[in-house]
Amino acid sequence: MDTLLVLPVLIPLATAALTLIAARSIRIQRALSFAGMASLLVTGVVILLHVDEHGIAVAQAGNWQAPYGITLVADRLSALLVTAAGVVGLAATTYTAFSLDRKRERASFYPLLNVLLMGVQGSFLTGDLFNLYVCFEVMLMASFVLLALGGTRAQLEGGVKYLILNLVSSAIFLTAGGLLYRAVGTLNMADIAEQVRAYPDTGLMDTLAMLFLVAFGLKAAMFPFFFWLPASYHTPPPVVSAVFAGLLSKVGVYALLRTFTMLFTGHQEFTHSVLAVLACATMVTGVLGAVAQMEIRRILSFQIVSSIGFLVLGLALMSKVALAGAVFYLLHNIVLKTNLFMLAGVIEKVKGHGDLRRLGGMWKERPVLSVLFLVSALSLAGIPPFSGFWSKLALLRGGLEGEWYVAVGCAAFVGVLTLYSMTKIWALAFWKAAPSTEFGFTGRELAVREKSAARALVPIGALTLVTVAIGLLAGPVFDMALATAEQLLDPSQYVTAVLGGAS
Repeated sequence: MDTLLVLPVLIPLATAALTLIAARSIRIQRALSFAGMASLLVTGVVILLHVDEHGIAVAQAGNWQAPYGITLVADRLSALLVTAAGVVGLAATTYTAFSLDRKRERASFYPLLNVLLMGVQGSFLTGDLFNLYVCFEVMLMASFVLLALGGTRAQLEGGVKYLILNLVSSAIFLTAGGLLYRAVGTLNMADIAEQVRAYPDTGLMDTLAMLFLVAFGLKAAMFPFFFWLPASYHTPPPVVSAVFAGLLSKVGVYALLRTFTMLFTGHQEFTHSVLAVLACATMVTGVLGAVAQMEIRRILSFQIVSSIGFLVLGLALMSKVALAGAVFYLLHNIVLKTNLFMLAGVIEKVKGHGDLRRLGGMWKERPVLSVLFLVSALSLAGIPPFSGFWSKLALLRGGLEGEWYVAVGCAAFVGVLTLYSMTKIWALAFWKAAPSTEFGFTGRELAVREKSAARALVPIGALTLVTVAIGLLAGPVFDMALATAEQLLDPSQYVTAVLGGAS
């Protein structure tokens, strides 16, 4: 099992190296990246099945036992997210030939994408805060170059904001980690959980909890640190936006889930009240921003912010049902947001832009694309029987059981506005009549775009099927989410597996 846990990090690393060697051939890079992402997905599924059958899996590098060595840990949450990241990576690689021009595709796109996935997978599997910081920095380097790939003015402007805010987050994370190490003498998360329970200064622990909240809140684009995300995520090529939307902010949420269910649990009346307030503010701010926009990817960027609020709300409620709802919502949202940005990319490709004021008539022109978008839009809005409904229902149930009525009312209000914002896209881009003057292409350009758009529907259709399957199989998926929530609420399982040397 030790080798298996290393593979989600080694596979993208090796693929990045091989695609660099094959830099002169785009076809070979595509094939290598596709094979690497497929292997990553298969590895994630195997890890998930192992964890489901045998419990938490642990790998100790070089046989140095925790807390002294480098530890990789796969519990249910980690295994689910490793698998979901494999799905996103495989879909993105398939979509790339449609989304990117050759110049950008040749500019080390495939090595950068694989390095990004290496950082994401390392973040999900690492068992100590220092390596979590290292993985964050790997993601930051790769994501900034991907964000600026092409060097347009909008990309550079968004990239600078993205880089500065993430560097601030990294500095706060490093400072908080250093202070925590000084207090408890370890950075292994299982060992920290043991040490914090016996630490006498609860005031210091609350202060450190807030520092980590700021650091991870910046990564996750929580209120009031969210403004960099809608300023940057709509600027790069759609495939880059799709990967960012599906994975990057979710790594910040994962870090919050991990630290606030295992490390900072001693003063939950304070910490989780703060989380609840920030969750509500994040939901409302994000959806109001989405309602105000008229460009598709900007609407979807603000919807990412709103979805982070729902995820943090599940953590704030800190009940089994609410955490299960957050896990369910996390899985559904990773797939769905990736798919929506890919759909937006197809619209921009065939129409030349994503401005709702200049779109229309796509229902008649492209009925397959229209149906795929409608399914994803209804799922995001939480319309039954799609996956978004069941995850939000679990979160609302957790709020009602915990008597968090203001938070429940806030979530319901945001759900209505989410439906409105997605209905706006449908009504203006698909349902209304086509405008009399449209951006035009030559016959040859139009034929090339139509052919590539048809190919793009393959990964989009696959992700749509996954979204529908999550909704139709809501019972088994929610059972899995409940089992994940039980592990999060009982960190002793994680601690015993790591410090006891289980594998």
